[in-house]
Parts: sequence; structure tokens; C-alpha cells
Amino acid sequence: MTKNKKQNSVFIKILTVTTSIISIFIILNLFTFSSEPSSIEKKVLSFKDNYSIFSLKIPQNINFAGEEAPIKNTWVKESFDRELLINTYWQSQTVLFIKRCNRYFPVIEPILRDQGVPEDFKYLAVIESALMPRSISPAGAAGIWQFMPATAREYGLEVNSEIDERYHLEKATVAACKYFKKSYALYNNWTLVAASYNAGKSGVNKQLAIQKTDNYYDLLLGEETGRYVYRILALKEILSSPEKYGFYVAKEDLYPALPIHTVVIDSTINNIADFADSFGISYKQFKDLNPWLRENLLSNRSKKSYSIYLPKQVSLPNQETTITREISPATPIVTNDLKLKKESLTIQQ
Repeated sequence: MTKNKKQNSVFIKILTVTTSIISIFIILNLFTFSSEPSSIEKKVLSFKDNYSIFSLKIPQNINFAGEEAPIKNTWVKESFDRELLINTYWQSQTVLFIKRCNRYFPVIEPILRDQGVPEDFKYLAVIESALMPRSISPAGAAGIWQFMPATAREYGLEVNSEIDERYHLEKATVAACKYFKKSYALYNNWTLVAASYNAGKSGVNKQLAIQKTDNYYDLLLGEETGRYVYRILALKEILSSPEKYGFYVAKEDLYPALPIHTVVIDSTINNIADFADSFGISYKQFKDLNPWLRENLLSNRSKKSYSIYLPKQVSLPNQETTITREISPATPIVTNDLKLKKESLTIQQ
């Protein structure tokens, strides 16, 4: 009996200690869960309280190149709404568009005006290439205006292994304007001109004939061309009034225009890296300004004149001086063969 009592006493003590430990654990947890939320929990709650996503009000009137879009039609309104939502809430991409527009639009806009093409076509360049000068598509379309090689040559651009003027912003913009004006002579409608830039004139003509209409907004088209004009319209709306759609980009955050000199050259550059070094700039800096030069040399057997861009801070010989046809390593030799033309411009690339 004594032995059993001792065993019972030990069990009681163990049970008492265990019960005490459990009680302490429960009390501590009660204090923990009844205390103030942690800083992390506060941040989560604050984020949930302050982050909202809204549907967007569709403007009453939208147009491309002065041609009204029939926004009251259900399919037009919903198609435009889709692109407006996508480009408003794809924030990183649209912020980059805003920044790049500050650099490239001042180059594109005057060319459009001089060529008699509506300024709204600058938004077409945005959706074609995201305003990235070295853009190239899986199909081989290249540059800010995304020309295919054959089309580029048709509209006056030089495309070969050494030179690809699809990457030359000014020349490619002029070529695009030629396309637009030729298409406008066919359609007498800028909206169809824009659609034809994506689908080709033959593709658009085929669908106009099949569907017996002369209006882009009445055409049933494939996914890409069917969205194409609506994407232009949406980006025009956002980029024209970015703050209306929640985009605030400080002036100092916009990508600036790049001040340059223009050097007119009509002879060979044997080594572009040496040529760049002779002006105290890197190969990359030179190629960023002149992406249309595709190799490390310019053969120029036909002695054609090309305008080459150099940073404005580079020191050039005076306007009367010239540079040799053969560029020696590091230092250009002054002769009377290569005309240098000093101009102050702003250029992208």
C-alpha cells in the first residue's frame, strides 16, 4: 500500500507540473493574440486599405487623326475599354512609354508634319516597337517603325549586311510617312491606313471586299489587327493625359533628348571602334547613336554621303576642316577628302 501511495503521489506531482506548464502556455498565447498587431501585420492591413483597382470611365469622344471612333457602338466601346485597362494597369510598361516619348516624339513629330501625315501616327510607333530603337520582331521587322526588309527597300531605305536604315529614326520615319500617304491615296481614310500598316494593304482590302464595308470599326478581323487601332487610341488617350490615369512622372525622370553633332562622311571607315575612340567615345556610345551601322566598318565603295551622329560634347574640327578617307587608329588625319558638317540637333538612339 505504501508503494502504491508513493506512485500515486509521483503521478499527481507530474500531472500538477504538466497542468501548470499548459496553463502558462495558454496565458502567454492569450496575451500574444490580444496585443497590438506586429508592424508586418499593420503594413498588410494598410496595403489592403489603401490599394484599389478601378474600372475606367470611357471618354465620350475619341478619334484617330481626326476621324471619330463610333464609341457608342457596344463592340467599339468594349474593345477600346480592353486596351485602356490593359495599358493603364500594365504600369511599368506605360511609365516607360511616357519616359521614352519625351526623347523620341520631338524627333518624330516634325517629320510627320513636314510629310503631311497626322501627328497621331506617332502612337503607332509606340505600339509597333515600344519606342525601342533596336527592336526586332520574330518575323524580322526591325527598328522603331518595324519595317520588313523588302518593304523598307521599297520605301527608300538601305538594308544590307553593313547598313540597315530601318534603325535610323529619321530616315525610317520618312519611309513610314511615304507608306502612310500611299495608303491614304487608296483608302482616303487614316484609320484604315493604320490598320493596313499592321495587316498589309492586301489583307485589309480582302476583308473590306468580303465584308462589304469601308469602315475599320465594322470589320471582323483577327486578334492582332482587330486590336491594333484600339491600342493606338488607348495609348493616345493615356499618353495625352497621363495624370488622369494615375501616372505621375517627374520631369527629371523623363528620358532627355540627346544633343549631337552631325558628321557628313562620304568615304570608308575601316574600323568603327577606332573611329569612335578618335573622338574620345566608346564603341557602344557611337553605336547607340548610330544603330543603323551594323558592323565594325563602313565600306562605302560607292562613296555615298552618310550623316553620322556624335555626342554634342565631342570636339570637332572647325567647319572648313576635313578628315581623311582612311581613319587611322586613335587619331583622325586631317586632309581634304571628308567633309565635316557641324550641326546642333537632338536625336534619340
